[in-house]
Amino acid sequence: MTTPYPVVKRIPDDQPFVVRPHLAKRLGLAGASSVFIWLFTLCLFGLAGLGEDDVNWGALVAVPVVIGILYFLLVGGIVWLVASGGPVLAAGPAGLWIKTRPTRGQAVWLPWEHIGLISRRRWFLEKMLVVHPRDPRLNDRLGSFTAVDASQLNLFFGSGLTATLTFADKKEAEILRAVAYFANQRVPLA
Repeated sequence: MTTPYPVVKRIPDDQPFVVRPHLAKRLGLAGASSVFIWLFTLCLFGLAGLGEDDVNWGALVAVPVVIGILYFLLVGGIVWLVASGGPVLAAGPAGLWIKTRPTRGQAVWLPWEHIGLISRRRWFLEKMLVVHPRDPRLNDRLGSFTAVDASQLNLFFGSGLTATLTFADKKEAEILRAVAYFANQRVPLA
């Protein structure tokens, strides 16, 4: 069964208001967490070698460095997947486009009349704009990979349709103002 809403691989750039991911903000967080992981493992390995007489300090330093680099590459790859998929949200007078998956993938267009609620949620450091469609079966019609991603987002946010507010190219207040302006009181904003 297909969705009655247009589904595309990438949100069109020609909308009146477009929100894109901010790669530098995400990489900054990935870099900071990598340094933390590296320092943490360096301390653990350093403490392990304090009571030993014949310690191979090169190995004690090399292992945390390798762990830090591998962690940064893993997180960097995930950041690239999230940030390289094009815009995460676009709004206009008739409705909005929103990504259906947090990583690269598809987006769906919803007319304002088909949106039940738009809310803000927070998970750890990230604030999200969450779109709750009136038809709760929408995510079930968007494909199996989307269903897996959406199920995780549903647990945290109550809907699988989310867009970042923290790691976006526009400020949170600007995004919320634009969504409220284009929704024109047709959708409750919480």
